[in-house]
Amino acid sequence: MTEAELCLYVDDQLASPYAMSVFVALTEKNVPFDMRRLDLEAEAQHAPDFAALSLTRRVPALVHAGFALSESTAIAEYLDEVFPGTPLYPQAARERARARQVQAWLRSDLMPIREERSTMVVFYGQVAPPLSAMAQAAVRKLYAAADALLAPGATTLFAEWSLADVDLALMLNRLQLNGDPVPERLAHYARRQWLRPSVQQWVQLPRTSRSAPADA
Repeated sequence: MTEAELCLYVDDQLASPYAMSVFVALTEKNVPFDMRRLDLEAEAQHAPDFAALSLTRRVPALVHAGFALSESTAIAEYLDEVFPGTPLYPQAARERARARQVQAWLRSDLMPIREERSTMVVFYGQVAPPLSAMAQAAVRKLYAAADALLAPGATTLFAEWSLADVDLALMLNRLQLNGDPVPERLAHYARRQWLRPSVQQWVQLPRTSRSAPADA
């Protein structure tokens, strides 16, 4: 593998929001990369060859010139430091910190939404039943935070696009694409983000439906 070559390992269903985030990051950087799909249901992530690459045995994982890295935010920050092209994070320290906060929050909280509106809704068109009371509380928390983060009329979290926009739009689209009520300002933001070419490249990848992935 030469310095310009990268390989991204993703889930076979192409349903992981974290794999999507790294795919978009690589596409925005306009660097060539191969993509390999792992069948997580068959526990391919525990196979010796992959386990030797990924310390956490999770996807996404990126291999660049013999250097292997897993965990999506770590990968994105690495790509932003190593490659030119579209910045993935704001340049101002406080805005960059806020973008990382948003990503960390979306990955560690709002579990009822993730459980009841899995990415099978987003990428496979499945329709989920009405939200539980716990999920509705999480939705209210999501909407309040998103409303506070987005300036009036804004279509990005900051003056310029960042990878945090992809992650927030995906969380909102778990609800919007299921037909759940989403405040129009937030729905408009999510629709605009979904039309970004790098996002659409991931959305349009061919998929074969199975069951929902873990922590979707």
